[in-house]
Amino acid sequence: MSSPGPGTPGRRVTLADVAARAGVSRSLASLVIREAPGPSAASRAAVQRAVAELGYQPDPAAKLLRQQRSRLLGIAFDPRDPFHADLLEAMYPEAEQRGYEIVLGARVSTRPEERAVEGLLRSRCEGLIMLGTDMKTRQLSDLGARLPVLIVGRRGRAAGVDGVLGAGEKGSAAAVDLLVGLGHGRIRMIDGGNLPGAAERRRGYRAAMRRNGLTPDVVPGDHTEESGVRAAREMMAHGDGVTAVVAGNDRCAIGVLDTLRRAGVQVPEQVSVVGYDDSRVARYTHVNLTTVAQDAPELARLAVDTVVHRLDNPDAPPVDRLIEPRLVVRGTSGPPPATG
Repeated sequence: MSSPGPGTPGRRVTLADVAARAGVSRSLASLVIREAPGPSAASRAAVQRAVAELGYQPDPAAKLLRQQRSRLLGIAFDPRDPFHADLLEAMYPEAEQRGYEIVLGARVSTRPEERAVEGLLRSRCEGLIMLGTDMKTRQLSDLGARLPVLIVGRRGRAAGVDGVLGAGEKGSAAAVDLLVGLGHGRIRMIDGGNLPGAAERRRGYRAAMRRNGLTPDVVPGDHTEESGVRAAREMMAHGDGVTAVVAGNDRCAIGVLDTLRRAGVQVPEQVSVVGYDDSRVARYTHVNLTTVAQDAPELARLAVDTVVHRLDNPDAPPVDRLIEPRLVVRGTSGPPPATG
């Protein structure tokens, strides 16, 4: 038996009814009813017409609650990732300049991302920034229907949300070109699997290897130190002539460095190692990692700017904003060992 429709005696007309009649989202209908900035003239007219046709009356208590904006931005992140720490440090002043405070939701092995996000939603965050999420497109789309969502490190437009990311193909290609210029011919990449940014970095590596007349050599991995440890051990066990490694990110590269150095392999005299991100650990004196910088302050500025713009303009089309990577040459890259 179907439920009574709007206008049926005894049934209260809801915001969802108004949104359905106007052909807009509930969040957009709410903005019009609250006379908030953002909706277009056409959207306002459609919602106002639906309100008049249905005789919608806002709940006074709910209206009072909505007027008390939280001015909170939620950020879901991985506390084990040093690049996320760099992003967070830059996001706080950006949010404060725009009149917002930040609420953090950490995802760890005992607390998956979905639970971290639900905690942020319960905190009445107005917008959500997700650092390095691996949520499926459908999940992101459903989440974006509830509030403005921006993802850092991955394209979001296909899911109907905004994205801010570095141009990963260019970054990994620059790493390959550096190593080829130093004389390397056996350059291996440790892949990031399905993690954010991995596909672009993998494509850039393969294209640059072929452009330089070399055969791509990609081994499975992820964005953790453990994947670098595994790849380095396998490389040493097989002795297959690899003289340079391009890691999926800095964490993976540090796993490679630590394993090689513990085994007495000299870096870069015997093997060169290049990371990706230019996180704070890459700059430590004892690490001194050659890496591809993503410019955390600029990523942070764009992320906060984009999600705040979405709050003020909810019916604008989703965008993906890219920044150019920059190669940072330090002490873990050099010419390959001479062959006698």
